[in-house]
Amino acid sequence: MSVLSDLLGPGSVRLGVDASDWRDAIRAAGSLLVEGGVAGDSYTDVMIENVEKNGPYIVIAPGFAFAHARPDDSVTRTGMSLVRLAAPVEFGHEKNDPVTLVLALAAVDNTAHRQALAALAKVLASPRKKAALDAAATPEEVLAVFESGAAAAPAEPVTEAPAAEVPVAAQPAGASATASSDGPVVAGKNFIYTVCGNGLGTSLFLKNTLEQVFDRWGWSRFITVEATDTISARGKAKDADFILTSGEIARTLGDVGVPVEVIEDFTSEAEIDAVLRRLYAL
Repeated sequence: MSVLSDLLGPGSVRLGVDASDWRDAIRAAGSLLVEGGVAGDSYTDVMIENVEKNGPYIVIAPGFAFAHARPDDSVTRTGMSLVRLAAPVEFGHEKNDPVTLVLALAAVDNTAHRQALAALAKVLASPRKKAALDAAATPEEVLAVFESGAAAAPAEPVTEAPAAEVPVAAQPAGASATASSDGPVVAGKNFIYTVCGNGLGTSLFLKNTLEQVFDRWGWSRFITVEATDTISARGKAKDADFILTSGEIARTLGDVGVPVEVIEDFTSEAEIDAVLRRLYAL
């Protein structure tokens, strides 16, 4: 059994759900967390308040919303739920609306669900797997798509890794650097924050995809990526070379003294690859 199977079972998946708006969609996913004994009704209210406060940043990929919040006293264990809507609804996202799939996460900490999010990201990045999710007739078929896609290779084309024996380009554009046989010697900090409202959900999702790009480049041992929340990011932004986040969270952060780069599709290695190349002047 995979970590994903531990957190998302057939009883936590519902298809053909009617929702009149995004709040109804989140309530539908939240009700499955309640039925599964993962969290109480108050947690669903907090997930809705999270979007009301921060905007539709939880719509992290075309047609996909990742509802979550900081745990309240009603959260008893880490778990997930998934609803596929009978008709798509608008969350207010400029690029990724309308939404058909809503995944809800309730987490007791920021570690237990990391591997599950990595598996989900690989599935959602594949157009073939995403189509299979849309066509699945039963919760069991939905879970089979996730399980079969957990080890799948990225489906979208990305450009080749930077052509350098040593990643001397691992520095913000404009910084000076020299190379050594032991690795890069750079003026930058080689540290990146991914940021969301709570530091538990979408920021981890984005961190997973970012690290997959660095894995492909062979840069993972040189770059540290940390997921964090908006409040923490404001206080420690200057520890990083730059921040990656959603448009809504970028507006919330404002000027934090380092570049804040917006990612529209948190599952897209190609989009993140292009942003990194521009930031590092590759």
